[in-house]
Amino acid sequence: MTIAWGTDTELTDTEFYNRIDDIELLSNMLNSSQYGSTPTILLTGIRGVGKTALMKKLKKEFDKDYLVTYIDFGTSDTYQTGKLTRESIMELIYHEIIKSCKEAGLQTIDKKIEKFFKTQNFKVKEIIDYKGIPLQLPETEQDYSKLANFVMDLPQKIYEEYSDKIKGVFLFIDEFQLIKELDEPLDSFLWFFRSKIQSEKNVAYIISGSMSLKDDLIEEIAGKNGAFGGRILTVLIEPFTKDTTISYLKENAPYLNFTKEGFDQFYTCTKGIPFYINTFAKVLPPDKTLDKETLITEFEKTLDLLAVHFINAWLQLTLQEQRIIISLIDKPRKRIEIANELGVTSGSLSKSLNNLQNKILIELDDNKYDISDSILKLWLKKEYKRKGHYPHKII
Repeated sequence: MTIAWGTDTELTDTEFYNRIDDIELLSNMLNSSQYGSTPTILLTGIRGVGKTALMKKLKKEFDKDYLVTYIDFGTSDTYQTGKLTRESIMELIYHEIIKSCKEAGLQTIDKKIEKFFKTQNFKVKEIIDYKGIPLQLPETEQDYSKLANFVMDLPQKIYEEYSDKIKGVFLFIDEFQLIKELDEPLDSFLWFFRSKIQSEKNVAYIISGSMSLKDDLIEEIAGKNGAFGGRILTVLIEPFTKDTTISYLKENAPYLNFTKEGFDQFYTCTKGIPFYINTFAKVLPPDKTLDKETLITEFEKTLDLLAVHFINAWLQLTLQEQRIIISLIDKPRKRIEIANELGVTSGSLSKSLNNLQNKILIELDDNKYDISDSILKLWLKKEYKRKGHYPHKII
């Protein structure tokens, strides 16, 4: 047995642990697709809890009988360059579907040709003279409406064409929260998405992403007044319990010698989140008795690894965004309190506060903003203690 790194999402059968109840629940929901009753599932849970690993585990289990496509919105070219577009999302979905078809041995060349003609508008670019014969040179431009309708209808068409080979089509969409950065009103995209999904009989969806449980996007998707009008099935993936964490470490890292107080401290540090459990356990010394004091020391040494996502995000923030987070280190604050602390007007904070919430660095609860994860808070405190100041914006 071996323990995976926290950053690993492609886990082997021996590395993937527990989640038996979650897998059974989701499998039962998905299996109903073969009878024409397809679910749309919103998979929620705090960052690092293992949603991506769970989806990839399900994909492996269903690949034999279904066409399963895993789509990560974070891999869109336009997101990588700082401007996510509707077109790039549809292109990404299309290319991942075609890729899945190819891996499953389903011929899709006709779909590629059909896409070109169905999603392009043709017009004359110029007329040239060739040996006295006027020739029209065509120019094409992509029609988003045609593209979106073609792509969203494609899974059902693929099922209908290959129903003798597959029981249904599943689309697992990760990092769905990135639609908040789209170049159009969020509502219109969600309502279009829902209108296409609800008309399909043999296509099931799992939608997931790095969202705070207090994220407004969850309400916009799954709430009674949201785009899906309460018709989406929400499944919450919980952190490991203390007993599950003990069993996991005994099975996968039996060489770690915890005292009772040492394990209690380990669980306090990791909060049962698999990303933190795996990363911290991976670097603990196997030749030491891991008591409470040792765990505190080792935890501080490992903070940079545990906070790697937050460190990367921190370096990309504006100075005002960094100052907002620093103002929340000691306690949650109302918006006006943050403004007073920074010496700015309350209205000038809107963009920064929204951006920090979108990046899941802060969250709003009971009219107060707070840092969303204690690991970020602890890393900042450590940096201040070590350097005498908080990390600065790199220009």
